[in-house]
Amino acid sequence: MAMAVSALVAGLILLVWSADRFVEGAAATARYFSMPPLLIGMVVVGFGTSAPEMVVSALAALQGSPGIALGNAYGSNIANIALILGITALISPIMVHSAVLRKELPILTLVTAGSVVLMADLALSFSDAMIFLVLFAGLMGWTIMQGIRQKADPLAAQMEAQATDRTMSLRRSVFWLAAGLVLLIASSRMLVWGAVKIALIFHVSDMVIGLTIVAIGTSLPELASSIIAARRGEHDIALGNVLGSNLFNTLAVVGIAGVIHPFGVEPATLSRDMVVMGVLTLSLFVIGYGFKGRQGRINRFEGAVLLAVYLGYTIYLLSTVIIPHP
Repeated sequence: MAMAVSALVAGLILLVWSADRFVEGAAATARYFSMPPLLIGMVVVGFGTSAPEMVVSALAALQGSPGIALGNAYGSNIANIALILGITALISPIMVHSAVLRKELPILTLVTAGSVVLMADLALSFSDAMIFLVLFAGLMGWTIMQGIRQKADPLAAQMEAQATDRTMSLRRSVFWLAAGLVLLIASSRMLVWGAVKIALIFHVSDMVIGLTIVAIGTSLPELASSIIAARRGEHDIALGNVLGSNLFNTLAVVGIAGVIHPFGVEPATLSRDMVVMGVLTLSLFVIGYGFKGRQGRINRFEGAVLLAVYLGYTIYLLSTVIIPHP
């Protein structure tokens, strides 16, 4: 028991730290190879903050723990909207200026609905997973093109400023790129092992562990970057982190896990977790988009409501899905 808890805690801490080092090393290395700052911000940093979810879910699928793989992805999506945006809006109301984000909001809604349709048969097949990955590749290409074309977009300016904010030698950049990736994989293995052991000890579904402890842990990079961005007044980056992460989780993380090991989906995942994820996505579309000339804005009251929803969902989850002791 003590070893499992220690592995879980140490894995979470090392996961967050190594993900940050990996992002710094990758972004700095990309600059030395003349990648445009906007692409570094949108692609390298975007992939880096979602790397914990990807590696954890991939390893969980390899080790035959589909509940952790799927729960981590969807639990992170729920945490990103309700927990992260809730806390961020309480610190500083989030104003939505970017045309890129205004287009991505309905796209995220459609992608979320599409994932429900594909998993309506309670299975994630290899073909389903490939559809997710192809859609993700297409959306990434579209987002990059939109960012390049709209030079004056607020998100583009903020991403370029963030990407060029740090300097690092090429040797050190490559070192942290490689070391961060190795530590990311090692910490993910520790995290998955500890989570599975704790689930077995307490007779709790690995899906619950994935939706709660693992999902919160892998979402910590997004939480940190969103809070920092909000305090600096970079509201579009705060919201962009969440939108980008949710698209990445729904399509790439689930797709990679399904390609590695197709698996069945629990009925509760479809009727409970994906419904909550869908409703939260719709609510984000409504409060963040802005209608009738009103600028999109997530105020402190709405942030408090989002946070209350997350706490209520987590409490309900823990109270209803604990497997009875035989």
